[in-house]
Amino acid sequence: MTEEQGNAAAEAVVPTGLPKRWYVVHAYSGMEKAVERNLRERIDRAEMQDKFGRILVPTEEVVELKNGKKAVTERRFFPGYVLVEMVMEDDTWHLVKHTSKVTGFVGGAKNRPAPISEAEVLKIVNQMQEGIEKPRPKVEWMVGEIVRVKEGPFTDFNGAIEGVNYDKSKVSVSVTIFGRATPVELDFAQVEKV
Repeated sequence: MTEEQGNAAAEAVVPTGLPKRWYVVHAYSGMEKAVERNLRERIDRAEMQDKFGRILVPTEEVVELKNGKKAVTERRFFPGYVLVEMVMEDDTWHLVKHTSKVTGFVGGAKNRPAPISEAEVLKIVNQMQEGIEKPRPKVEWMVGEIVRVKEGPFTDFNGAIEGVNYDKSKVSVSVTIFGRATPVELDFAQVEKV
């Protein structure tokens, strides 16, 4: 093996030496999935797969009532943000920064963003996993909260929530009828926040 071949082989084996860290990238709101796609395409075209790890759009599944039926939809819990695991170097910074629909990195200096901790990423991943295993309701109700009845025999009455049953998608509301507080059980879809 010649000296040139030896050097070329050594260069091919030697990794960048820098660890991959998690960075928060700011994207246009509503365009997080597009940013994830664009980043993956650009990483592949630039053949920088070894400098990038996972790309996460923090989402959770939520249950909402549509036309009286439960529907599970996806909701971003950090709208406008994408998490990128990467080695921070000039070329990787430029690749991310100049990706369509990306406005920049969050935190740190202008051209040297600060990574977030592994614990913070773990917390976000756990929240995503919990959302898949047990989707949360899209609207959360609290005991004592005042709501307006939208449909049914008590339409346009206001009342205070006395109890919430997420399994059945029902709230118990205390409505005042003829000067008396009367508890009424209603579907989530029948009430709205005031």
